[in-house]
Amino acid sequence: MKSSYELAMERLNKSAPTAKLSGEKKKQLAELDSKYAAKIAEREIFLKGELRAAAEKGDAEAYAQIEKQLVSERKKFQNELEEKKEEVRRQTS
Repeated sequence: MKSSYELAMERLNKSAPTAKLSGEKKKQLAELDSKYAAKIAEREIFLKGELRAAAEKGDAEAYAQIEKQLVSERKKFQNELEEKKEEVRRQTS
């Protein structure tokens, strides 16, 4: 007897089957992941330094603003990454 999860996955695969990716596309996707991980890390390092400076000054408002900026930039890079990955997936081999 199949679980409800297994049944749901079967229905999903029938309506939207998963696409097989070529080795080249997998390589491109891995390169994008690596590139964007580096971009995110670079911004986090910079902004965490700014957070430390704001905390040392006792500037709660600046600290909160920098935290919001950190979250915003992380989301921006994640969205860019997903868009670029989707472009790679759509390319014809």
